[in-house]
Amino acid sequence: MSDISPISIRPPRWLLKPAVEGAAELAADMGVSPLMAQLLVQRGITTVEQARDFLVPKLATLGDPTVLPEMNAAVERMLRAVDNKENVVLYGDYDVDGVTSMALMHLILKAYGLNTHLFLPTRMEEGYGLSHDGIAKCYEQFGKPDLLIALDCGTTSLTEVARLKAEGVDCVIVDHHELSPLGKPDCLALVNPKLGKDHHYFCTAGLVFKVSHALLKARMLESYDLKETLDLVALGTVADLVPLIDENRLLVRRGLEALAQTTRHGLKALKQIAGVEGLVQTHHVGFRLGPRLNAAGRLDTAATALNLLLADNDALGTELAEQLEAHNKDRQNVEQAVHAEAEAMLANIGEIDKVSAIVLGSRKWHPGVIGIVASRISRLCHRPTILVSIDENGVGKGSGRSIPGFSLVAAIEICTEHLLGGGGHAMAAGISVKEENIDAFRTAFQNAAREALSKEEMTAVLELDAEVRLRDLSLNFFESYKLLEPFGQKNTEPLFLCRRVTPRLPGRTMKEKHLRIMLTQDGASMEARWFNAPIGRLPPAPWDVAMRIQRGWFRGVEQWQLTLEAVRSAE
Repeated sequence: MSDISPISIRPPRWLLKPAVEGAAELAADMGVSPLMAQLLVQRGITTVEQARDFLVPKLATLGDPTVLPEMNAAVERMLRAVDNKENVVLYGDYDVDGVTSMALMHLILKAYGLNTHLFLPTRMEEGYGLSHDGIAKCYEQFGKPDLLIALDCGTTSLTEVARLKAEGVDCVIVDHHELSPLGKPDCLALVNPKLGKDHHYFCTAGLVFKVSHALLKARMLESYDLKETLDLVALGTVADLVPLIDENRLLVRRGLEALAQTTRHGLKALKQIAGVEGLVQTHHVGFRLGPRLNAAGRLDTAATALNLLLADNDALGTELAEQLEAHNKDRQNVEQAVHAEAEAMLANIGEIDKVSAIVLGSRKWHPGVIGIVASRISRLCHRPTILVSIDENGVGKGSGRSIPGFSLVAAIEICTEHLLGGGGHAMAAGISVKEENIDAFRTAFQNAAREALSKEEMTAVLELDAEVRLRDLSLNFFESYKLLEPFGQKNTEPLFLCRRVTPRLPGRTMKEKHLRIMLTQDGASMEARWFNAPIGRLPPAPWDVAMRIQRGWFRGVEQWQLTLEAVRSAE
């Protein structure tokens, strides 16, 4: 399968961010390079004190967990369940945030002596969230619980929570999703930052960490070390693509360190099978560990992922890691088939410049992977994209991804007459639509995009953070630069411009599509790798390169290299 669509794509416009004020003063005050100071000021860090807090965050600075909405009520009810040995069900979601939240909640309550029942809905049967079908299946498996704790779902499940209350089941919800326009559910406690003005950056794994902290403040457990759960918190936080700011940044920084040293049987096996050793960074979670944990829930049940996180011996951990690896390969094969068919459809569209948005549908597509493929096509074409999987009854489930400047939620509202339902976020949303209405929806959706987006907004931009010379990349710079990690949402990995470098051609080709090459500039040299390089069609040298500066771990030694994002002939 080709990674490049056969349609004609306009190359992105390179845009170098202007120099920022205050960088020279910060560099002098801190004793760091002007380049490092510029990267800090770009992140809103202008004083030595702010820089120290950002570069070396400390767990001692974590805030009081009880300031989160309805936390005290949630803690009081959970401890009552512990004291009375009640029948408690944890009801979660099938993504990484969902299963890590389930594991975290299970572990803290188990430490108090309460064994909880774990329930995960399946994507194909009960669907996402706290649903009537899910509740019925939950009762069938575990009997009617005294307390149901909904994790990473439930905020918008107003009728389902009302049903639980009517049936005498207490409900506590720990979730980070937006509230329903109809209000909040009638539960005992809704621990959701969206009820207030602060801490909106948390995912549910982060919130369960805060619940655990609040429980321990209310009733200390000498045997439970909350720091030892940070590996799970980092997994959920990075995989859920929430902003790595404030406490999230601290939890992920320390959590990735914990993940590198984790003693969890399942995670050790998963890291080994995914080729993650030594240093663990956000991209290892995003591209190796996260997809494997997610794969089970996409195609089958997420129970395999949850059981892996809780595995109590190496043999079981290895067995479950191998199952997840098999699920992931199945997911990749299904995804590749969907992408190949979507590419063939794109080829019939013609010039992408004349198309404001993309809506594609098929009866052959698995609903568990269309969001991934929609994301890839949206990035490739720089257009809002929705892919629709149509079932045997002619009902389509669609998953969409957008581009900056275009809200999918607002567009769905405009096109609602053609849909059975829809909702989500500005950049990612879902729809349901009858097969016969897809064409009408496509037209309305494209009209909405055409009205909202200018030609400039529909041209991809390669935003470059700073210009560097190869000689600037010293060991001293690397030592300070790595303190900018972890990179992720709201703390994006910098993209650098390096002008007029000379490549030592032909370089070394890997897997017939990647390139390793030495770059030289003014007598300084450094090795670079270029994924999906246009082998045989390289631009004439010298080059301007857009690149990332990345560190890795090889045989116990930290190594630095360049990763090329884009290359053009020098201007």
